[in-house]
This record gives sequence, C-alpha cells and structure tokens, in this order.
Amino acid sequence: MALRNAVMAALLEGEASGYDLAKGFDASVANFWMATPQQLYRELERMEGDGLITARVVEQERRPNKRLFSLTAAGLEAVRAYTAESPSRPTAIRDELMVKVQCVDAGDTEAVRAAIAERMESSAAKLARYERLRKRLLDGRTEDEFFATAERIGPYLTLLRGMALEQDNLRWGTLALTRLEQRAAAPTGG
Repeated sequence: MALRNAVMAALLEGEASGYDLAKGFDASVANFWMATPQQLYRELERMEGDGLITARVVEQERRPNKRLFSLTAAGLEAVRAYTAESPSRPTAIRDELMVKVQCVDAGDTEAVRAAIAERMESSAAKLARYERLRKRLLDGRTEDEFFATAERIGPYLTLLRGMALEQDNLRWGTLALTRLEQRAAAPTGG
C-alpha cells in the first residue's frame, strides 16, 4: 500500500495542514500505518503535483503561513479506485521483538523479558489513547447508534482493529512473561 492511500484516507475527514495530518496520523491511522512527517510532506507535494489534492494558503500572524490540503475530484476518484482493488498480499509481520523471543533460550533472557514488558507498556498507552478516541467518536452514543447514524464508520472500524491488536499484545505479553518466569524458576533437568 502506498502512503498516498493512507493520506487520502486521512483527508476524507476534511481539510488539513501537513502538521495536522502528521498529528492525525498519530491519533487515527497509526494503528495501521506509520509515516514520518518528512515522508508525509514529500507525499503531499507529489499528490498535489498529480492533482489528487489541492492546497490553499492561510496567512497567519506571528507564525509562518500554513497550507491546508483537501482532496480533489481526482483524489476522490483515486480513493474509489483504490478501495475497489483487491489487497495485493496479506500483511507481512516484521517484528524485531519476535525475533528476540525466538532466540530467548540462547540469548539474554532478562533483556528479552524487559523488551516484552516495554512492548506491553507501549500497548497499554496506545490502548488508552485509542479508548479516548473511541469515546470521542461515539460522543455518548452506543456502538449500534453510532453505526446507524455516523456519516463515516471506517475510522471507527479501523480503531476497533487497532484496539484488538493492542489488547492481543497485552494478552500475549502476559503469557510470555509468565512462561519465562516459570521456566526460570523451574529446576533444570539433566
């Protein structure tokens, strides 16, 4: 998947500056797509050159002027075309922590345990952010009411997937730490 597809998905929420998009990526699409601000700004320039987005300049006092980006008709058509395509391949997981866990029996078990605990802390923090976003999206409604009345449900569905991933990270981390502790406490056989 190209970064431009994730940018177009973010711009479906409405007009945004590059800074707002970078912040928004962290708050919304970060559960399924990561990009640095530099990558984002380069992609915005390419997308503008390709006619997928347009930018308008907003003059500001005491701050540099900012550019607000929005999807063009061609951009909306590109979103439609993109969503009509079959995904090219299943998600490939490349997770350095899993490689370290694979090596735990020959490696530094304490360092691996610490890395698992760090992942769990990160997952708990993301889950708390996602829960705040979930409450903001629901805005006092039940999920059923939200799905029946919201203008767009895609952001909520992807948020639920991100929440499930972080909940699973916490479940797996608890299991892994428990098993590593049990193994460390067990007498070694001969």
